[in-house]
Amino acid sequence: MVQLAGQVFGSAIRHPVGYWGEVRDQMFEILKLCWIPMMVSCTAFGFGAPGLQGGNLFLLFGIPERLGSFFIMASVREFAPWINAMVVAGVMGTAMTADLGARRIREEIDAMEVLGVDPIRTLIVPRVLAITLMTGLLDLVALAFGVLGGYMASVWVLGANSSAFFENFFANATVTDVWASVAKTTIFGLLIGVVCCYKGLRTQGGPIGVGRAVNQAVVISFAAIWIFNYVFTTILLGLNPDMQVFK
Repeated sequence: MVQLAGQVFGSAIRHPVGYWGEVRDQMFEILKLCWIPMMVSCTAFGFGAPGLQGGNLFLLFGIPERLGSFFIMASVREFAPWINAMVVAGVMGTAMTADLGARRIREEIDAMEVLGVDPIRTLIVPRVLAITLMTGLLDLVALAFGVLGGYMASVWVLGANSSAFFENFFANATVTDVWASVAKTTIFGLLIGVVCCYKGLRTQGGPIGVGRAVNQAVVISFAAIWIFNYVFTTILLGLNPDMQVFK
């Protein structure tokens, strides 16, 4: 997988032309398939888990408005990027693996190699670039709907003051929170793209092998995302200890 990532970057950087039309089409496909389930998931999760559960805890102390501060940690740093990556991996990552796996078992990729067409540049580079860029961009939408779910729980259900909720939110929001969230999610997209394309290219065993490759791609992508999230968040908070202080 690391070798494939190196080949993708090498091909994209050495000849940065000729594939952007395919990248655009792939990005549109990702947006079309992922934005609605991601929107619903982030809103529902923000409303239910950190919204109602965390809000009830703050309500015990008579400060439901402080849920706005809590959502910097809950939504911006953690669950919005995580849900975004899960949706992209589950929807688009599986589709990429299945597509490449089907091409492999039909020997289309072998035919491309015989004809002198580089399958890495033709098939893999546009897909990896598209899913990397689009996952990072979708994180901004995920953040908005995650906070919307918390707002609904805090203001509509728990009776918090709307202005106070957003005042607490923006008092704790920093540029570091936003760029780190987007950067982390962009790398999530890179991990998904490389893993899913690798498993698709290495598919063996006919149609059953395609199903097996899709299953393995999703499991490996999820595990890679969780491990990287732990490492990234640990380093980020270690370098910025002031981010852990609620204002």
